[in-house]
Amino acid sequence: MEATPAFAGIDWSWQHHAMCIVDAGGRRIAEATLTHSRTGLSKITALLSRHGVARVGIERSDGPVVEHLLREGFEVVVIPARQVRSLRARYGSAGNKDDRFDAFVLADALRTDAGRWAPVRPDTDDTIALRMLIRARRDLIDHRIAVHNQLLALLQHHFPGAVGLFSQLDLPISLAFLRRFPSEAKAAWFSPSRMAHWLKANSYSGRHSAADLNAHLREAVTGHTSGPAAEAGEVIVLTLVDLLSHLRTRQADLETRIKEALLAHPDGPIFQSLPRAGAIRAATLLAEIGDCRARFPDAQALAAAAGVAPSTRQSGKHRTVAYRRGCNTQLRAALVDWAQDTPRANPWAHDTYQRARQRGCRHPHAARIPAQAWTRILWRCRHDHQPYNPDLHGRLHTLHQQAARHRALSSAASRRRTKRSCPGSTASTATARPSGSGTCRPRRTSRARNRRCCTSSCPGRG
Repeated sequence: MEATPAFAGIDWSWQHHAMCIVDAGGRRIAEATLTHSRTGLSKITALLSRHGVARVGIERSDGPVVEHLLREGFEVVVIPARQVRSLRARYGSAGNKDDRFDAFVLADALRTDAGRWAPVRPDTDDTIALRMLIRARRDLIDHRIAVHNQLLALLQHHFPGAVGLFSQLDLPISLAFLRRFPSEAKAAWFSPSRMAHWLKANSYSGRHSAADLNAHLREAVTGHTSGPAAEAGEVIVLTLVDLLSHLRTRQADLETRIKEALLAHPDGPIFQSLPRAGAIRAATLLAEIGDCRARFPDAQALAAAAGVAPSTRQSGKHRTVAYRRGCNTQLRAALVDWAQDTPRANPWAHDTYQRARQRGCRHPHAARIPAQAWTRILWRCRHDHQPYNPDLHGRLHTLHQQAARHRALSSAASRRRTKRSCPGSTASTATARPSGSGTCRPRRTSRARNRRCCTSSCPGRG
């Protein structure tokens, strides 16, 4: 006798998890609320195994709960929270929010519409580790920008002469200057000769002279020069400079680890072969796309998940093609950041971008168009486990042939224009050559054919 299939839903949180199990008829056969602990997760798997549950519905695709369920051999299906909010209307119009009820909605939706959601396809440990490093670096950059803006706002009131002295406020030379001269009173020590000596000692390689930098300090508006406000500003400047230097050092360390992880990853050569990718961009694309081929069965699925494929809405005679908002925003940011730079190195990407601009698309829209086109190439390279090869790119090869024909036609037209403008170039220079009949026949030499209006004897020079 076959066992009756059962379906489970888990409404998770960082404190406790609400779980509901329903049978094939939709009846609740088990409910529980368990703590977010090792014991609680063990009880969840025990209940699921007791009732023969194979598929579990949940609202997120990562986290300790998902990892525990995958490790125990259960199939996890992600049902987004926005869809759960819409599914509540099946069971009542009040729209009340309750954790145990949401767990039931997840389980029952998995029972009735299991084919609408794809199960979680986990990546390898190498890819998960690379994704952690990439996202940590992105968070570190956000922190560094916040500290930079805080330091800039302080200097505009406390020490205006330091703003704009160097090209960027967080460069090593700028941080060294602020560490040595954190206030306007201490920067008054400078003279043109002292500025030149300090710049030489700190290996300054910028374009401005010592006199220009010293003039910038002297011409700036006056900030806090003395008193408690000046002392407090000096302390804060030194604190923010030390914090900014530490963040830059930690970011450099993370980037070194990212490059090491990318070189060790099996899919690293595929993403490093892309034009204008570099180490960090290649690692970001690999981390956000992942190495599980089953997650994106075709190129359209990858483009939709990345948010670079438009969303079409139609009702009656009204049809709208709009920007796709429901997507993996981190994947979209990584893909568009790389794709919008490829026109500098790839003629096909440049042609795709320029044609979009000529149609009236603004830059953000025009950048997503080559990004969507690149997803087809990315998907094929990943599917075939082969790096990107420009020689196999059909459209790129066609553009190269068209460019070669255009250059040949332009060169031929230029030669014809030169011959028409030079009367002396049409006259052939003949040399006597004996023939079998004893007569001389004129022969045009290659030198006469290739002659240009470049000699004083040419009649075309006037």
